[in-house]
Amino acid sequence: MADNIKTTINKNDRRLPWNERLSYGASDFACSFTFSLIGTYLMYFYTDVFGITAAAVGTLMLVARVIDALDGPFWGIMIDHTHTKWGRSRPYLLWFNAPFTIFTILCFTTPDLPMTWKIVWAYVTYIGIDVLYSAVNIPLTSILPSMTTNSNERVLLSTIRSLFSNFGGTLISVIALPLVTLFGGPNNPRQGFFWVAVMAASVFFVIYLVVFFNLREHVQTRQSKKALPIKTSLKALKNNWPWVIVVGLNFIYWLGMQTKGQVTLYFFKYNLDRPGLASLALFFNAVGLISVFLTPKVVTEFGKKKTILFGLGLSIAGQLILGVGAQFLNITTVIIGTIVGNFGNGFVGALIAVLLADSVDYGEWKNGVRAEGIVTSASSFTAKFGMGIGGAITGLFLSLGHYMPNKTQTPAALFSIEANYVWVPLVALVISFILILFYRLTPEKETEMTRYINAKHAREDLEDSI
Repeated sequence: MADNIKTTINKNDRRLPWNERLSYGASDFACSFTFSLIGTYLMYFYTDVFGITAAAVGTLMLVARVIDALDGPFWGIMIDHTHTKWGRSRPYLLWFNAPFTIFTILCFTTPDLPMTWKIVWAYVTYIGIDVLYSAVNIPLTSILPSMTTNSNERVLLSTIRSLFSNFGGTLISVIALPLVTLFGGPNNPRQGFFWVAVMAASVFFVIYLVVFFNLREHVQTRQSKKALPIKTSLKALKNNWPWVIVVGLNFIYWLGMQTKGQVTLYFFKYNLDRPGLASLALFFNAVGLISVFLTPKVVTEFGKKKTILFGLGLSIAGQLILGVGAQFLNITTVIIGTIVGNFGNGFVGALIAVLLADSVDYGEWKNGVRAEGIVTSASSFTAKFGMGIGGAITGLFLSLGHYMPNKTQTPAALFSIEANYVWVPLVALVISFILILFYRLTPEKETEMTRYINAKHAREDLEDSI
């Protein structure tokens, strides 16, 4: 009996083959390659290409966040209720691949409509892509605790995922505008954005098929082999303080990142009068690849909490430098601030999914319920909710500053752009830093939890086999 228990523990705690590791990373390359196109360029596309007012776009993003308050938990509950031969999370990578691909293209499709129907079109397509992104992205986080219980392996998997995600987001950010000009010419950005969306969506579709066929859910527990009632799933959240802190971090951090990312083009075009440098600034997102690559070693040396605090500290310093550059319109200082901030962001992005996976274990250890779907659905939900509120803040600020597309901007409009690019993200980063100070899940407690959970799963497997 002891040998059988030991075998199960080793199976759940094992290292994964490289085809699974790389496929897990490729999944977020695909997500970032498409959704960064939306997050970075869609507001600019709506205001300066499709012709919708900034106020209408801000309202759209706020309404979409209200819907997110329902769709995030909905997908988490659906995952916990799913029981197939492929597992709980993995089927969603197949089922919603094509719908997400189609809506990515529709978001950048510009039918010739009156203004009211343009706004309706934007509502349908943006909310559609938002809901479908949850359907394809939440399973990536919920599947992580089901792939392995090995803490070091989870850090490695999340690091690989963040490397691929950072690369995918940086790549599309840098090549999008040149491709828009290539596909549409200098005077037809509508056509250019459409074909860029077709290209990005096609990349996503192919990669997600590969990811579906390669990933596996190795950690099969008594609870994961059956559908969990909602009431049972929610028990995993009771007194789950690591989860509460990570959810708060995810919301406020991505709110700040979204306000900054979606006004990058505005800032370089109007504040610095150097629109050609926007792609260069977005290229420096790749600096985060270095810190992501260093994350496993830094975590081994200092632990997850100190690593993420270090990353947030660097991000705050980067924003302060960026603020100086914005005040004096000094491009060199702006670039230095961008590099420092992106280096810090790499550590943060690499560890958020790991902390969420740990909170799944904490919920099982604390409450006896392993509910990957409802616990990790908070990742996509709170990130998207934060990004949406960030989008609404951007729209509100631009509207209050009386921003007018493709015109010389007033001082009020320029300040509204600067506030979104520098000061709102800075406040969000400071709040994120304070939140992590209260994170109390120590390496010693993680080891205790892992031993308990692996032994529990092994006993259940043995009992079920008798």
